[in-house]
Amino acid sequence: MKAMILEEQGKQLVLKEIPVPIISEEQILIKVHACGVCRTDLHIYDGELKEPKLPLVLGHEIIGEVIEMGGNIKDFRKGDIVGVPWLGYTCGKCKYCLIGKENLCDNAKFTGYTNDGGYAEYTAANQKYCFKIPAGYNMLEAAPLLCAGLIGYRSYRLCGDNIKNLGIYGFGGAAHIIAQIAVHNGDRVFAFTKEGDEQAQEFARSLGAVWAGDSNTLPPEKLDASIIFAPAGSLVPMALKATDKGGVVVCGGIHMSNIPEFEYSLLWEERVIRSVANLTREDGIELMKIAPQVPVKTHTQIYNFADANIALNDLRSGNVTGAAVLKV
Repeated sequence: MKAMILEEQGKQLVLKEIPVPIISEEQILIKVHACGVCRTDLHIYDGELKEPKLPLVLGHEIIGEVIEMGGNIKDFRKGDIVGVPWLGYTCGKCKYCLIGKENLCDNAKFTGYTNDGGYAEYTAANQKYCFKIPAGYNMLEAAPLLCAGLIGYRSYRLCGDNIKNLGIYGFGGAAHIIAQIAVHNGDRVFAFTKEGDEQAQEFARSLGAVWAGDSNTLPPEKLDASIIFAPAGSLVPMALKATDKGGVVVCGGIHMSNIPEFEYSLLWEERVIRSVANLTREDGIELMKIAPQVPVKTHTQIYNFADANIALNDLRSGNVTGAAVLKV
C-alpha cells in the first residue's frame, strides 16, 4: 500500500510503498477513504511531542470501510463505515482504567503516534476504539469529528453545566464543531482569533457566535467558561481575565507553549484552570449521537493524499478554514 511516512521529526513526509498491516484477533483492517489533518499531527511532525514510533504513519481522524476482521470481532461487519480516533488502546487494568478514566491509562497507545495511523491506503485498528459513523455524513465530512470533534466535545463537557457565555480561543477545526453544539444548546459563543484575522472572525459569526474579536482583547461580557484550543500559553491569563468568578478555563490541546507568570488575583474567586487529555469511548458514543441532532456541519479543505505536506504547512500558517482533510 501507499503511505505518507514520517521518517524523522522535522523532515517532510515521504510517499512510500509499505506492507498492508496484518491484523490481530481484536483488530479490523480498514480501507482508508479520508483522514483529517490535526494540529496534533503538527506537534508530532515538529518534535513538540517526543518519542513517536518511527518510521510513522501520521493521522488519527480516520474514516474508512471495514474490509477484513480478526476472529474476535463482534461489533462490526465487512462494509461498515467506521471512524478511528486518537486513543487506540487501553490496558483495562491500571488504576485509571479501573475507575472509568481510560483516557489517562498508563499503558495507552495512540493512533498516528505510537500506532500507525491514516495517512495511508489501509490501517489496522482495535475494534474497541472504533466508532460507527452516523448516517448523513459522507466520509470527508465525518473525518474531523474523530479528533477535533471529540476533543472539542470533551473540553465542552468539562466546562460544566451552567454555561451562558462561552469563550473559545482559536477558531479552527475543534472550535468550529463545538461552537455549533454550544449554540444548539442555547449558549452564547464568544470567539477569539489571531489579531486581525477577520476571515476567522466572520466564520465564527456565521456559525452563531454573538461576538468575535482578537484574542488579546476582552469580550464585552464576562464569560462563564472558556476553552483554549490555540496552543499558546499566553492565552491562559487572558482567558482568566475574561472569565467570571467561579468559572473554568479549559486547555483543550495536547501541547501548549509555556504559560507566563500571572497575578494570583486572576485565579482567585474560585476560577479553575484544567487540561483535557485524550478521550474516552463514552465521549465518542455521545458525540456520534449528538452530531446529527444539531446537526453539526463540518467545514473542510480537501487535499489529495500525496499533498499531506502541503496540508500540514497550511495548517501551521493558519491557511485552513475549518478542518483540513486528506482524500485517500
